[in-house]
Amino acid sequence: MQIDIGIGEKERKDITDGLSKVLADTYTLYLKTHNYHWNVTGPMFQTLHLMFEGQYNELALAVDLVAERIRALGFPAPATYAEFVRLSSIPDEAGVPAAQDMIRKILLGHEAVVRTARTVYAVAEKSSDQPTLDLLTQRMQLHEKTAWMLRSMLA
Repeated sequence: MQIDIGIGEKERKDITDGLSKVLADTYTLYLKTHNYHWNVTGPMFQTLHLMFEGQYNELALAVDLVAERIRALGFPAPATYAEFVRLSSIPDEAGVPAAQDMIRKILLGHEAVVRTARTVYAVAEKSSDQPTLDLLTQRMQLHEKTAWMLRSMLA
């Protein structure tokens, strides 16, 4: 059945292409954060273990919200590791970094999601796609706050 929500198919496709990148960044950051939760060691173990758990749980909910918005706009959401690697601006990394490096890498990941979301925001704004704008605003706000808190840990 045709989608008739006041946003044309080409515009919806452009928005979902961008949201797919936000989804890939978010999922990649989720995996990285979960990895660090499992593998963190050192004097800050308890603090970081719990902090990373809270962050990866929030990211798990976020990937669902972004994927569902893509579906609501009428396109399939990317859902494979291969697609996420291709679409994400966050590099995949092997190994287990030291705790301070984990904090720094997670911080960089949150900033990357914000940058990606900002580019999609401009596309959605041109089409007056308020639900996508609202979703992106909420995501940017959360990632910017998390980045600030992580940055404070490194000061």
